[in-house]
Amino acid sequence: MSRNAEDLAATVREVAGDAPVRLGLILGSGLGHLSGAVDGVSIPYDELEGFPPAGVSGHVPQLVIGQLEGQRVAVFGGRAHYYETGRGDIMRLPLEVLAALGAEAMIATNAAGSLDPEMPTGEIMCLSDHINFSGLNPLIGEPSEARFVPMMQAYDPDLRAALHGAAGGAGITLHDGIYAWYSGPSFETPAEIRAIRAMGADAVGMSTVPEVILGRFLGLRCAAISTITNMAAGLSDEAISHAHTKAMAPLGAAKLEKVLRGFLRAL
Repeated sequence: MSRNAEDLAATVREVAGDAPVRLGLILGSGLGHLSGAVDGVSIPYDELEGFPPAGVSGHVPQLVIGQLEGQRVAVFGGRAHYYETGRGDIMRLPLEVLAALGAEAMIATNAAGSLDPEMPTGEIMCLSDHINFSGLNPLIGEPSEARFVPMMQAYDPDLRAALHGAAGGAGITLHDGIYAWYSGPSFETPAEIRAIRAMGADAVGMSTVPEVILGRFLGLRCAAISTITNMAAGLSDEAISHAHTKAMAPLGAAKLEKVLRGFLRAL
C-alpha cells in the first residue's frame, strides 16, 4: 500500500466519516448515473491527488461514499483505461484507496460486445473468467514478489453465486461467461473476434481485467458484470461506435441496478 493511498484514504474519511467501506463498485461506460443511487458524499477525482481523470464520455469522475441498500459502499463513477494513458496500472491508486478504506471486495461493471447470439444487446453477463487478449498486465514493474498473483479464481465463486441469486430473485436473466480484454481504443476486427471466439470468449471489452488483477494483488475478492451494448464485429449489422455503446448501455443498466441492489440487501 502506497503512502499516498493512506493519505488519500485519510482525506476521504475526513469528508465521509470513519466507518469502513464494505464493498467497492466500479462503473463502466453509460453506467455512471448509478452513483446517484448512493446516499452519501461525492468527491470529484480532481480533488484526490494522483487519481486519474476518467476522460471518456459516459463516465462520471467522482468517488461516492455512503449507504446503498443498507451497506456502506465506495462507488467509482468512472475509470481510466489503458488506452487513455498507455498505463496498465492506471487504476492502482484508486483501488489502493479502496482497500485502505476497509473494503474486502469489489464489483466492476463494464459495457461489452457479445460473441454469443443467445446473449444479445440489453442482456447482462456475470464474468466467470477472463482472457487477457491484450497481453498487458498492470503489475509489470512491481518490484515485490507479490506480483506473482494467482488467478485461478479471479472472480470469487461466492460473490458470483450471490449475484446470480439476486438476479433470480428479481426475475432477471444473468448470463455467465468469459470476458476477453482488448486494449482499444479502436474496436476489434471481425478476424480478431473470430480468434477470441475460438479461444472461448463470450464477450469482449476494453476494461475490467486490469482492475481485477490489481484487486487480487491487493487482496480484494472480485466480481464483475458486463452490460451487453452490441454484438461484436462481424456478428450483426450494428454500426459499432462509442455513441452506440452509450445509447445501448441503459438497456442493461436497469437490470444491473436491480441485481446490485438485491445483492447488497442479501449481504
